[in-house]
Amino acid sequence: MQKLNLIVVFDKKLEKGLFCIRAKEPYKGMYNFVGGKVEENETNDEGAYRELYEETGIRKQDIELEHFMDLNYFKYENNLQVYYGILKHEVELIEEKNKLEWVVLNDDLLDIEKFAGNYNIPHIIKQIKVYLANGTEIDKY
Repeated sequence: MQKLNLIVVFDKKLEKGLFCIRAKEPYKGMYNFVGGKVEENETNDEGAYRELYEETGIRKQDIELEHFMDLNYFKYENNLQVYYGILKHEVELIEEKNKLEWVVLNDDLLDIEKFAGNYNIPHIIKQIKVYLANGTEIDKY
């Protein structure tokens, strides 16, 4: 399976998330989380920090990433590793290929004409927020 990562970056108040606007397929022109391929010579965590830095300029000292969940697409042979982190302070974003934008986390995330992932984005954000609010007591959401 090919290992890929998605990195959910929250502002300090957990009101906004950092998204890229995809410059190429899949999901060209749509909002998506930053991320990319994990290289053979690196750990999953190293791959997440590297992709985050390459695509945004956010450094390891700016954020602590947590490996939150995996989505395995067996038919596509993809292992999608979802990381999240809350910025420790404001940063100056450095765009690589995709335009970056802070987006308010609200019901607009359900717009599949605007947001990539076929509803994965609101699902992922909801699960992370439930965990942050309740810890491992998932039954409270």
